[in-house]
Amino acid sequence: MYKIVSKKQLSAEVFRMELEAPLIARERKPGQFIILQIDNDVGERIPLTIADADPEKGTITIIFQTVGRTTHVLADKQVGDSVPALLGPLGQPTHIAKVGHVVCVGGGIGVAPMHPIAQAMKAAGNKVTIIMGARNKSLLVMEEEMRKIADELIIVTDDGSAGRKALVTVPLKELCEQTPKPDMAVIIGPPIMMKFGAETTRPYGVPTVVSLNTIMIDGTGMCGGCRVTVGGKTKFVCVDGPEFDGHLVDFDNMMKRLRAYKTREDADHNDHHCKIGLT
Repeated sequence: MYKIVSKKQLSAEVFRMELEAPLIARERKPGQFIILQIDNDVGERIPLTIADADPEKGTITIIFQTVGRTTHVLADKQVGDSVPALLGPLGQPTHIAKVGHVVCVGGGIGVAPMHPIAQAMKAAGNKVTIIMGARNKSLLVMEEEMRKIADELIIVTDDGSAGRKALVTVPLKELCEQTPKPDMAVIIGPPIMMKFGAETTRPYGVPTVVSLNTIMIDGTGMCGGCRVTVGGKTKFVCVDGPEFDGHLVDFDNMMKRLRAYKTREDADHNDHHCKIGLT
């Protein structure tokens, strides 16, 4: 059992939790994730990136958005409650190296998995520009943490309620047009955002890494639920990823697969009864 030691609601749909997981906290590296299950014997298994870890305390931090039954039930849990199943760290760590100027683009909840990557890129001696995007100000997460890392922090929102009124691709393109252009871009967020982010950097030849969050079950590559096409070859996100060359990912195929269970997910979500305000 993995005890919840702290919980904070960051917005109407986004929560931060710190969980006791000493072995995972000690071994995790930037870019890796866990698979979590909230029911003992049955139930959905969902992948969540490790947003932070404290090896001394033996804790990991996850940040998640309530989008289906599992995340809603997880959000209902309180400090002192436990999560019965937690598997990790999984996936290939981010390749961290001193390359020069790294642009880290986080969209919505994608800012959370970007945090340890940006932190490690900065520690490696890179200049780090961070672009954070969200639909509105209330959905921005980890702004202060990112501000401490970034040489430059750029915030954009769809409605202009914070930072610039723009999509993340706008400042990303502006940076690519500068001389010298960035040496690398890392993009994490909704699939459509990563797709167009990669298309933005492609004409400028800026190497671009994306972190994919697909359907996962076992986390070993055996079930095949997380398979994607990268450079015309089949890859499994849980063991080959989650990071891939953004210019080689078949995003259209990936998004089609992600929609396969939308009807079931919507039904599960409608079965949830909000407990906010109840005593």
